[in-house]
Amino acid sequence: MRPSEWLIAAYFSYTALCSLVMDVRPGIRPVIFTVNALVIATVILLVFAERLRRRLVLTVMRDWFPLTLMLLAYREMGWLAPPFHTYRWEMSWIQWDRVLLNAWGLRAAIESLGPVVPSILEISYSLVYTIAPFCMAWIYYRRKPERMDAFLTVFLAGIFGSYALFPFFPSEPPRTVFPGADLPGAMTIFRRFNLGLVGNYGIHLSVFPSAHCSGAFAAAFAMREIWPEDPWVWRMLLVLAFSIATATVYGRYHYAADAAAGIAIALGAWTIARARRATI
Repeated sequence: MRPSEWLIAAYFSYTALCSLVMDVRPGIRPVIFTVNALVIATVILLVFAERLRRRLVLTVMRDWFPLTLMLLAYREMGWLAPPFHTYRWEMSWIQWDRVLLNAWGLRAAIESLGPVVPSILEISYSLVYTIAPFCMAWIYYRRKPERMDAFLTVFLAGIFGSYALFPFFPSEPPRTVFPGADLPGAMTIFRRFNLGLVGNYGIHLSVFPSAHCSGAFAAAFAMREIWPEDPWVWRMLLVLAFSIATATVYGRYHYAADAAAGIAIALGAWTIARARRATI
């Protein structure tokens, strides 16, 4: 199995264990165990199938299967959500946000050109879902499929690292905990789109750390590591990642603490992957 596939097996095993120790709704545990067993079995099946047949289509399936698990991994954490929140974390984090947005003038700076910068930030926020497919398509386009697993390992570690911490920091986003407060001054069509997206597909377990930030930065760091010959790629992704981090706070999708923690997880995933590659 590839390192990225071991990571998938470890994460879905971890989620199953979480369902055993957490107070979940009746019937959730057998669903999680069944689904996760199927996920791990599919990974193992793909590994053995490729070894037996050596077909390109099977290699491609192994490459892309992890991306099909991103939404499932996220939704499973929603199944572990507690019946209520105490808002202990939110009351602490909001203080930092108000210093950043108001006292330090971040909101005023963003809105100084009217809806232009807010629109760019909202577009950046929605583009987070295209980052991994873009990186993988680029690897195929440049015909370097042997680099795919190195990218997926860092990217998945960033995403799963955030998800794995959700149960320890039960929280809700600032736009719902503090309705009508600290909101952006510009309501663009792009913001309406994002609000509809997170409203329909968001979970109610945690927003800490921000998986948007950890995934975006992990992808940028991974491409820096595996693709030094085209530095514009990772630099572009890094600019986008910073825009996403800013958008999460400005748009009240996350607290600044969520964004900072997400960036830290991405850095950790990248550092561990570099150390591992250096020992091989």
